[in-house]
Amino acid sequence: MSDKSSMLEQLGLLRNLLLRALGVTVFIFACLAFFQDSIYLSISEPLIRFLPDNSSMIATEVTSPFLTPLKLTFYMAIFVAIPYLMFELWKFVSPGLFKTEKIYTISLTGLSTILFYLGTFFAFYIVFPLIFSFFINAAPEGIAVMTDISSYLNFVIKLLVAFGLAFQMPIVIFTLVKSEIASIQTLSNSRPYVVIGCFVFGMLLTPPDIISQTLLAIPTWLLFEFGLILSKFAKKK
Repeated sequence: MSDKSSMLEQLGLLRNLLLRALGVTVFIFACLAFFQDSIYLSISEPLIRFLPDNSSMIATEVTSPFLTPLKLTFYMAIFVAIPYLMFELWKFVSPGLFKTEKIYTISLTGLSTILFYLGTFFAFYIVFPLIFSFFINAAPEGIAVMTDISSYLNFVIKLLVAFGLAFQMPIVIFTLVKSEIASIQTLSNSRPYVVIGCFVFGMLLTPPDIISQTLLAIPTWLLFEFGLILSKFAKKK
């Protein structure tokens, strides 16, 4: 088989992968669309619980009451479809891997998915209540806190993605060590720079407040340490 035919075959497989991934995501979205209002209320609960009795969320644009819950439902469909999307990605790359590489790849794919979910759950159940409580209680007296639903969605999605990515740190460390790009000793010696980098990472991906930055930076550093432990264990094996 010529290189051109092989490339066309790979492009065809990639096209089929994208079509299946899109089809599954659209199907989940269609199912969730019937519950879009309930989904938005559930996502906004960490903020609503701290709002004063005379406050509520508001919509500052005409289309926001319709489009914002719909947009959130689409994001939720992608969130639910992540395990399937990762499986399709693994199935696409696995034919070109050796047996041991397949084992590592599927293990890391599964672990990466779990860590992403853990990061989003940590943000939703731990971080959001802390920062929303702080922000609302810090409002000057006489100021009514009424958050726009579209702005709230953008804020929440940004933080959820940031924490989901931050929780990939063990995968990054393990991959660096496994591929011999960096040794465990080199990474251990770089710990002070890693800690600084975690806070810079938190500063870039979170709103400009010290609380959310710290709540992202500290878990990222702890996950760096977990990645080193995981790499040492795998090296012994």
